[in-house]
Amino acid sequence: HQLQVLSTHDELTGLPNRAWFVQQLGEAISQALGHGEQMAVLLLNLDRFKDVNDSHGHDVGDQGLRLVAAQLRKIGGGGKAYRYGGEEFTLVFPGKSLAECLPHLEVVRQAIEVYRIQLRDKQQRPQDDKQGRQRRAGARASEVSVTVSMGVAERGQEQSRPEEVIKAADKALYSAKSAGRNCIRS
Repeated sequence: HQLQVLSTHDELTGLPNRAWFVQQLGEAISQALGHGEQMAVLLLNLDRFKDVNDSHGHDVGDQGLRLVAAQLRKIGGGGKAYRYGGEEFTLVFPGKSLAECLPHLEVVRQAIEVYRIQLRDKQQRPQDDKQGRQRRAGARASEVSVTVSMGVAERGQEQSRPEEVIKAADKALYSAKSAGRNCIRS
C-alpha cells in the first residue's frame, strides 16, 4: 500500500501526481462519454513562481506550493485536485459544466491571493520560546503572497479525448497569463 501511495502521490504536497491524474482523467472521460455527462478540467499555474524562488528561496517556494495544494483540497463542487508538475496543478470536476465550476474556482483563487506567507530570517532564529514570543509581539515579519492563473475547459464535441481537454485547458491557462495573471479563463 505504501509503495502505491509513493508512486501515485506527490511527496511535497500530498496530492495525487500527474501519472495518476492522466489515468484517472482517461477513466473519467470514458465514463462521462458513456453516460453523456459533462466534465470540466482546470490547469492552474503559480504566477511568477521563479521570482519567488529566486528572491526568497526554495523553502518559501515550497510553502507556496503547499498553500495552493491545501486550498485545492478544499475546493467545492466535487473537484478533485492533482499536482501536475513543477508549479502546475489540475482539478477535475466530473459531471460538472464550466459554469458550475467557475464560482468554486474563484473562491480558491481569492483565498490564495489573500494568504500571506511569513518570511523569517534564518540567521536570527530565536534561541528559546521566550525570545520567540518577544519577537512575535514586536515588529511583523516580512511577507510574500502568491497568485495563480487558471485555465479551464469542458469535455465536449470538439475535445472528447483526455489529451484534447488538457490541451484546451492549457490554451485557456495561457490566455489567463496573457490577460495579466491572477485570473480564470476558459
